[in-house]
Amino acid sequence: MQRHYRVPSLPRETVLQDLASLSAGVEILVAESESIIGFAAFSAIYPGPGLKGGFFLKELFVEDVARGSGVGRQLLQAVARIALERGLKRVDWTADRNNPDLLDYYDRTGAVREEDKVFFRLAGDALTKFAERQDD
Repeated sequence: MQRHYRVPSLPRETVLQDLASLSAGVEILVAESESIIGFAAFSAIYPGPGLKGGFFLKELFVEDVARGSGVGRQLLQAVARIALERGLKRVDWTADRNNPDLLDYYDRTGAVREEDKVFFRLAGDALTKFAERQDD
């Protein structure tokens, strides 16, 4: 995934340590053939509309060589099945606005675009400054 997004990858040992110390509630489904070809990372969120829980799909990633093979659909369907098995009522995720192929792909799942929602992120210095702010 790091290679796909042109981001430097951490050493393998660091990645394995990070995976071993995931926060409670974070789950990862992996698709593999001879190597990992995709994954879905998600966690439960509560409450949702009508006080029903759901999953937030943080990442759905499929290697370039496996795109179009159904791996992404299978991973997303597996997340949906797990949600239903656990009595959850929805799966939410974000998508890059500037990737029409990706948006078309998600449209074909039957998911409804929530155009009235805006995605926010606190990270880096902004996260630290906000957490330490005393003016509220």
